[in-house]
Amino acid sequence: MALVRHAACNGGHVLSKVFSSSPQFSAIGLQMASARTRTRSLSVVPATKANTLELPKKVVGFVEECAELCNPKDIHVCDGSDREHHKLMEIMEAQGMAQPLPKYENCWLVNTDPADVARVESRTYISTKNEHDVVPKGNNPHKGALPNWMAPKQLDQELTERFPHTMHGRTMYVIPFSMGPVGSSLSKIGIQLTDSPYVAASMKIMTRMGTDVLHALGDDDFVRCLHSVGQPLPMATPPVNNWPCNPSQTIITHRPETNEIISYGSGYGGNSLLGKKCLALRLGSYMARKEGWLAEHMLILGITNPQGVKRYIAAAFPSACGKTNLAMMTPQLPGYKVECVGDDIAWMRFDEKGQLRAINPENGFFGVAPGTGTKTNPVAMETIFKNSVFTNVASTSDGGVYWEGMDKPNANIKITSWKGQPWTAGSEEKAAHPNSRFCSPASQCPILDPAWEDPKGVPIDAILFGGRRPEGVPLVYEALDWNHGVFMGASMRSEATAAAEFKGKSIMHDPFAMRPFVGYNMGQYFDHWLSFAKNSNNKLPRVFHVNWFRKDAEGSFMWPGFGENVRVLDWILKRIDGKNVAVNSPVGYVPTKESFNLDGLSNIKWEELFSTPKDFWSKEVTEIRKYFEDNIGSDLPSAIKNEVTKLEQRIQNQKN
Repeated sequence: MALVRHAACNGGHVLSKVFSSSPQFSAIGLQMASARTRTRSLSVVPATKANTLELPKKVVGFVEECAELCNPKDIHVCDGSDREHHKLMEIMEAQGMAQPLPKYENCWLVNTDPADVARVESRTYISTKNEHDVVPKGNNPHKGALPNWMAPKQLDQELTERFPHTMHGRTMYVIPFSMGPVGSSLSKIGIQLTDSPYVAASMKIMTRMGTDVLHALGDDDFVRCLHSVGQPLPMATPPVNNWPCNPSQTIITHRPETNEIISYGSGYGGNSLLGKKCLALRLGSYMARKEGWLAEHMLILGITNPQGVKRYIAAAFPSACGKTNLAMMTPQLPGYKVECVGDDIAWMRFDEKGQLRAINPENGFFGVAPGTGTKTNPVAMETIFKNSVFTNVASTSDGGVYWEGMDKPNANIKITSWKGQPWTAGSEEKAAHPNSRFCSPASQCPILDPAWEDPKGVPIDAILFGGRRPEGVPLVYEALDWNHGVFMGASMRSEATAAAEFKGKSIMHDPFAMRPFVGYNMGQYFDHWLSFAKNSNNKLPRVFHVNWFRKDAEGSFMWPGFGENVRVLDWILKRIDGKNVAVNSPVGYVPTKESFNLDGLSNIKWEELFSTPKDFWSKEVTEIRKYFEDNIGSDLPSAIKNEVTKLEQRIQNQKN
C-alpha cells in the first residue's frame, strides 16, 4: 500500500491551536485517541475565532492518515507566527537541543549528533513505476553518480518497517508552506508533517509558512511531505547532544508521480527540511520538465554597472562552492552594485515574450558557516546575527558563536567546539563542523533585491556554471552557442565538499550542480535543457563557465576571488551587451586581456590563468566521455555527444 495517499474525508474540520503558559505546548490541535481505540474520525478541540485554523478536507485527510500510522501524542498546526517560533525554540531549549545566544538578537545554537551532519545521498531515492524514468541506460553506472531508484513495492516495505508508531510520545507539527511568494502562479504549496521542533522552526525561516498558505491553498492539491526523526519516546538509546535521530535507518524518498516526499531518521538540513532540496529541486525538476520550466540549483543576483544598467544572472555551483558568497558579493570595482535575489535555488521559465524569468522559491538562507567572515562575505555577516538558528558551529563564553573564517574573539573569550569540547586556535580538530550552517531570514539581507518576491520573476540575461577546479580550467569562458552551453553544464566537474557524506578532494562529475538533486533520468534532463532552443520565440541567455579556484604550481590560488569576482561579471556584462571582447579557445570564448579590468590587482598570472593545457584537457575529454557512456549511455542526447567530439577535435588542433 502507499504510505501517503489521498484520504477520503467527510466535511471540513477546525483544529484548535492552544499554547500553555509553560515552555511546552499543551495538548495542542487534534487530540489523539490511543492507538487501540482510535478511529478514522478525529476528536476536535472546541474552537474559538481567535485560536482556530480551518484546514481543507484534503489536508485533514492527509493528517488523519499519517497520525493513525505514526501515533503522535499531540498535533500542532503551525501558523508561522514569531510567537510560535519562539515557543518552538523554548521547547528545544527545555529538551536540551538548543541554547540561546544572548550576544545576538533572538539567535539560537543547535549541535547535532555527529552521525547526522550532512545530506545522505547514498540513502536518498526516487521511486517511480518505471526505473528508466529515473535511471538512464548507462553501460557501467557508478554508484552515487546519479539519483538512486527504488521500486514502489520495496519502498512500501522500507517505510512500513519504519513509520508505524514512530512519533509515539512526540508532537506532530503540521507545516503548511509555500515555495515561492504565496499566491504566485510560479509557486508550489506543500504540507509537511514532522515530529521535530527544529524542522518546524527552520521551515518558518526557509519557507513562507502558516495561515496565509492555507488560505491560498483552498481546494487545490499540494505536495505531501512526511518526516520523522525515527525515535519514538521513550527512546531505546540515549540521544547524542540531545539530538534525536536514527542514522542506521535513515532514508529520504520521493514519489514524483504522486507528489509525495517521505523522510525518516535524519533531523538535519536537506534531509529533513523537505521544502528545500527535496521539493524545490528533486520533485521540482520533475514538475518542471512536465510543465515546461526549470528547477535549478542556482543563485540569482542582480548587478548594476556604473552606467546604471541592471542585469540579472543565475549561477549553478555545487554545494559549498561559493554560491552564497557570489549572491552577496561586495563588488571591488567602483560604481558596481550587486543585489541578492537568492543564494541556492532558482525556478525559471520563459514568459510569453520569450524572456527567461526566475524566482527564488526559498524565504531564507541555509548557508555554510565556515569560510564566511567580514573579509569574505560582509553582507552575510550583516544578515545572520538576528532571528537565526546556527547548527554545528562553536560557541563562545560571551554568548556568541565561532567558526573557521570568522574574526577570532579576544583572548579572554573561551571557545567550545561543536562537539562540546574546549577549543583553542591551532587545535587539530575544527571548532565548527565543515558543513555547519546558519539559517537566517532573507528579509534581513541588506542588499536584498527589490524584485526578489516579484511573482513574475526577474529577467535572466546570463547563466553561469562552475565548481572547484584547482587545475586546467580557465577563470571564465563563454559557450559558443546554446548546445555548447548545455554541454558545459552537463560536463561540470568539481572537488567533493563537506555538504554531503563524501570525503577527500576527489574530482566528481556534477552535471548542472544537480547530480544529487535531479528528480528524473539525467539524459532526459539534458534533453529538456536542449529543448528550449527549439522555440524560436525564446531569447536564450548567454552561458559561461567560471572557476575561482585554480591554483599555481605552489598550490596557491591564482585569483583573489570574493569581491574581486565582479571583474569577471564586468566582462560577462560586456558580452551580454554584444561587445567584441573575446577570442576563441578550445573550450570557448575567453576574454581579451585589454578588455578585462585588472586595475589595482598585482601578480595576476594572466596567461596561466586562462591556459588550456592540452594534456589536461585531453584527459578531461576522456573522463567526460567515459562518465557519459557509463552513466547516461544510450539516453545521452546526440547533441551532447557531438559536443564531446567537437571539444576533443578543438583540443587536438590546439598548438602546445
